[in-house]
Amino acid sequence: MTTTAIPTPAKPATTAAPKRRSRRERQGAAWVFLSPWLLGASVLTLLPMAISLYLSFTDYNLFDPPHWVGLRNYTQMFTQDPRYWRSVLTTLTYVVIAVPLQLALALGVALALKPIKRGKGFYRSAFYAPSLLGASMSVALVWRAIFNDGGTVSHLLGTGGWVNRPGWALLSVALLTVWQFGAPMVIFLAGLQQIPAELYEAAACDGAGKWRQFVSVTVPMLSPVLFFNLVLQMIQAFQVFTPAFAVSAGKGGPADSTLVYTLYLYDRGFVASHMGYASAMAWVLLLVIAAVTAVLFRTSRSWVFYASEGDR
Repeated sequence: MTTTAIPTPAKPATTAAPKRRSRRERQGAAWVFLSPWLLGASVLTLLPMAISLYLSFTDYNLFDPPHWVGLRNYTQMFTQDPRYWRSVLTTLTYVVIAVPLQLALALGVALALKPIKRGKGFYRSAFYAPSLLGASMSVALVWRAIFNDGGTVSHLLGTGGWVNRPGWALLSVALLTVWQFGAPMVIFLAGLQQIPAELYEAAACDGAGKWRQFVSVTVPMLSPVLFFNLVLQMIQAFQVFTPAFAVSAGKGGPADSTLVYTLYLYDRGFVASHMGYASAMAWVLLLVIAAVTAVLFRTSRSWVFYASEGDR
């Protein structure tokens, strides 16, 4: 009697190893795609920041090797340089003027564009164009010519050139920033389109007029977008440079009325060749912007409305 051997069934192949290999391959591909950004961030951002931090504790004139001086640049900045504090005051004044005006104008235009059905894309592009053009030196020079003696504003208002009057020069710089309201306007318009129409209908049924609907419906529902625009525009306002440089011909005049912080930083670093001092100014500006941003985030809990607590 012959016996037939029953073949032992083969064990199913495990898929753990291929999964591990596939995961490693995906991670490797991710690092490959991220490597250009990581290289750029390291070489163009992190390394210059580290060098700038070191130079802020040195006396460096761009030509001789840096000489370590410790906290002398910071001490001189806060206690021995009146023009530094003048630039701080000028910058704060500029921020207080430019940011609210720009956001108010952007929101007003967005409210006007919301009900438009035909040609909405054209109007968006037309109002957004100044945001693309306003940061250029050529437009800033045209702006200076408009507000200069004998310019358009001088002829229309009969007040003389604003850029040559200490009390008006900073306002002309702020108006150039306000004119670049296209970016926040587009963001406001996107936020307005997300507000449910039922809220306005319910408010109208309760007898609320247009102003009451704006205060009780539009502003609370738009507060996250308003907060986002406020943070962005505040950060940009503290770093304003091109309009002040063009209007004052790089001098901050007249009578230092347009001497904003970054313009004075440029003067100390690239005109007077005090690069260590300029680096210290740059780091103080970074800390101030970080502090202001932190305060905005902290206070936003009391006035920014979210649809649900889970979105906080």
